[in-house]
Amino acid sequence: MLVRIIGRQLPGASCAGVDGVRVGVQRDRDVEQWVPADGEQAVFEFDVTVVDTADGPDFRGPYVHGRRGERFLYLVWSHASTGLPVMFRRAKLQLAPVAELLVQRPDVRAAVTGTLPLTGRDGTPVCASVRPPWIEWTVTNG
Repeated sequence: MLVRIIGRQLPGASCAGVDGVRVGVQRDRDVEQWVPADGEQAVFEFDVTVVDTADGPDFRGPYVHGRRGERFLYLVWSHASTGLPVMFRRAKLQLAPVAELLVQRPDVRAAVTGTLPLTGRDGTPVCASVRPPWIEWTVTNG
């Protein structure tokens, strides 16, 4: 299944007391698809495997983290204020709401899109555990 994350309202390249801020998606232990935090939006696309289990849909693949029933995707924030990239925050995009959508629409599995603001209420990069209504998940056939 194609996963598309659309981040809007980015916090800017200078925020949270650091410069050179960017955001990427974590694949296994590495981070890729870096986007500067001063753009209009950040879009990440990657594949996730959906496996039907007795407990409902489960997610697998190098972008998926966490234990079964607690799966999530990581968005990683880094900065280059020291000259070298340094991770300083991560956001966990919880996948339980996606599993619920797939149960409601078992015939639809081609693509899922998560749309969210990337600036938190305090004006810094969004971090911690992200669930609806902060992120809106939609599932489509294409």
